[in-house]
Amino acid sequence: MAERDYAPVPDIPGSTGFIPGTGVELIRRVRPVRPPEHALFDFDGTLSLVREGWMDIMVPMMSGILDEYRRPGETAKAVEILVREFVTRLTGKQTIYQMMHLADEIRSRGGEPSDPQEYKERYHSLLMERIAGRRAALADGSAQAEAYLVPGSVALLEALLDRGVAIYIASGTDEEFVLEEAELLGLTRYAPGRIHGAQRDIAAFSKEMVIRRILDTNKVEGARLLAFGDGYVEIADSKAVGGYAVGVATDETNRSGKPDAWKRQRLIGAGADVIIPDYADASALLDWIWSGRT
Repeated sequence: MAERDYAPVPDIPGSTGFIPGTGVELIRRVRPVRPPEHALFDFDGTLSLVREGWMDIMVPMMSGILDEYRRPGETAKAVEILVREFVTRLTGKQTIYQMMHLADEIRSRGGEPSDPQEYKERYHSLLMERIAGRRAALADGSAQAEAYLVPGSVALLEALLDRGVAIYIASGTDEEFVLEEAELLGLTRYAPGRIHGAQRDIAAFSKEMVIRRILDTNKVEGARLLAFGDGYVEIADSKAVGGYAVGVATDETNRSGKPDAWKRQRLIGAGADVIIPDYADASALLDWIWSGRT
């Protein structure tokens, strides 16, 4: 099941205000009719910050590859702008889709691309070099998990468990690495056996498939699903089944407590009901969702 492309919802709403005293921005003043029973989280940028800066690896790598196939008069800067545009546009889907687009660009210029999986493996090797120190520090205890989690993540997860909510994680990153990094961050215990990631066979995984499995296995309607994500896929997929969607517009680099402007607009366009910069106001957010206190 292929992952959906980004398509803004009709009549994109503007902000309707904030829960007083918080950074919880209400895009739609609606709440679930019945309390959520299941919560789906994206991983990178929504919970984990281990891979912060990944685009600074992917864009130069792809630009270097595509630079060999420049059209007459096309500058290296123009190639970089093109690459950044499609990498950004496809963010939220499995990584392989960005590599497939790179292959298509090469082909459109008369080149013969490598297998997209080869590009993905090259990118991942470069990324792992960048984040090796972070992973090692988490593994040996010289860094605490909180240093590489979106602020307030643990408190939110604990609060959801206290409310009897089953937690799931679904990521476009390869599953083996999601499992490793979730363990390093102490997240495995919140979603035991419910952490899913990309597979080599792209047809074997999508966030939509995970959502359908949650609903079918538990025999619940989509309205019982609560989704958290900083990418459009999980937001759009959860809204498609009638779920409630929280857009997490994380400022991954600065952790400023303010929403990333580009993420905010994209998440609103995907259908998010609420926008938050992180989980600092998780208690107020959950009160809003469960009891409607403003």
